[in-house]
Amino acid sequence: MSIQHAWWFKFYGLFFRRTVMIKAKVVGAGGYGGVGITELLLKHPEVEIGCLVSLSDTGRKMSDVFPHLRSFCDDVIVSPDDPKNREHYDVVFYSTPDGVGMQTAAEELERGAKVIDYSGDFRFGNKERYAEYANFIGRDPIHKSPELLSQTVYGLAELHDINESNRLVGNPGCFAVSCILGLAPAVAAGIIDPKSIIADCKTGVSGAGKKPNAAFHYPNRYDNMNAYKLAGHQHTVEVEQELSLLSTDPVQMTFTAQVVPLCRGIMSSLYATLDGRKAAEVLEIYQEYHKNNLFVRVQDAQTPASIADVRGTNYCNLTVDVDERSNRLRVISHIDNLMKGQAGNALQNMNLMFGLDSGTALAFPGQYP
Repeated sequence: MSIQHAWWFKFYGLFFRRTVMIKAKVVGAGGYGGVGITELLLKHPEVEIGCLVSLSDTGRKMSDVFPHLRSFCDDVIVSPDDPKNREHYDVVFYSTPDGVGMQTAAEELERGAKVIDYSGDFRFGNKERYAEYANFIGRDPIHKSPELLSQTVYGLAELHDINESNRLVGNPGCFAVSCILGLAPAVAAGIIDPKSIIADCKTGVSGAGKKPNAAFHYPNRYDNMNAYKLAGHQHTVEVEQELSLLSTDPVQMTFTAQVVPLCRGIMSSLYATLDGRKAAEVLEIYQEYHKNNLFVRVQDAQTPASIADVRGTNYCNLTVDVDERSNRLRVISHIDNLMKGQAGNALQNMNLMFGLDSGTALAFPGQYP
């Protein structure tokens, strides 16, 4: 592999790297999620990329698929049938659609790998909850590896203790990350009605993936926005699952997803009926809850906030406010859907699964302007 790290990554690696590097494989390397984790792994002082797998880009150099990686990653992408795909790797990232990881994750675990799956295959701890999720997306509700569900952990480190004992992580959905981080402090403190939650969420077009689609064709998307999956969005299931763990009563959410003419980014406007507290007290609750969460930044309503502040980063910015006239909590949550909503969060999980600092190769600002 041809990799040109920035000098400071080389310096860090020279003095602090492991005796043996973590060997990584990326399945689904040809998509946005695959290139996202590849970019991050190239910067990581403790990791080397051992294998890139893609059915659609087999035989091509990674740098031919993504020219910005020339001289950084010129590896040839292999097919799932290639013998190289069956070698041992320390960590395997599945940047694949639903239903792929559950077919082969058991084999990777048997070979000694730790597995992080971007899809919904391993976000749920039991087959009943998975079936509910699968019905939302029109998939077979029968999980193909139900014996693994008891081993999985939901991959949001701000809620779960992800550590070296974990071998299988279900990376959260992008909308779910923005909603859970924005609502968890209020739900955990019991200051809102858990059945009154409204999530009004807007995402950029990259959330639909790399495959061309008429709905995301430039003339159809430019100067346009629309809601979708109004009959039910699959991320509702995981948001309610995770927030209900923090509440004495089940959480119920009205969720509306909208796509806007942006490349990347999510803005979730979150509302819930409050117990009468004022903005200052609610802000303090949020700051206390997230004080040890490196990638969550809490601010008041007077501080300017936008998607641009988090673009290209693993940060979630939360603007916390109270509409005292209607007695409602209002939280605006900003994330980059391809970073904290996908590849960045996956790397954060990997760091913790190997006993590294969660911010390794992740704690950096975005670009401006």
